[in-house]
Order: sequence, then C-alpha cells, then structure tokens
Amino acid sequence: MSDTTTPEQLADDAVVVDVREQDEWDAGHAPGAIHIPLGELPARLDELPEADERDPLPIICRSGNRSGKAVAWLTQQGFDAANVEGGMKQWAFAGKPVVTDSGADPQVI
Repeated sequence: MSDTTTPEQLADDAVVVDVREQDEWDAGHAPGAIHIPLGELPARLDELPEADERDPLPIICRSGNRSGKAVAWLTQQGFDAANVEGGMKQWAFAGKPVVTDSGADPQVI
C-alpha cells in the first residue's frame, strides 16, 4: 500500500508533482508544483525533486486517480512518493492557493 497525504497536511508552497494534462495545468495549479504529465513520467524521472528524508514526494492530479497510479509506479521504481488525496479539487476546496502561468483567474478543471 502506498503512502497518502492530504492538501491540509501540505504547506501552501509545498513542492508537489502534478501529473495532469497540459490544459488542466494551464487552468490552475499549486504554486510550488512541478508539471510532469502522467504519460511523460517514465521519461522525465530526472526532473523529480529530491524527496525530503522525512516526507515522501507528494504527487497530485485532479481527484487522486492518476496520481495514485503514478505513486504506485514510482514506488516500484524505488521512489518515496505519496498520493495527495482528493487531488487539486480537494487542494482548492481546502483553500490552498491555485495559480496560473498566464495570470488568468485560476480554476481546477
């Protein structure tokens, strides 16, 4: 069983890996997020940040399904990763900041 975390347990500026598609990222993402779509993850492992020694690397998507798959795969590869329960929907619901690169009003789609 892989680790999980919740948006409420993470800092507003936490480094999270966002595995959503480009249009979802463009609409709104966590300020400290690194965007690596799920399908690109195997080819972009070198872009993952170093996990904190105490805490697994948080992985997020829209609702938790894709990030759960990513966490399971990353765990098999030897990474210490945690699925962010509820994904970006829960992140926004919890009042966490959501930003866009374009300056448009952020939303979770």
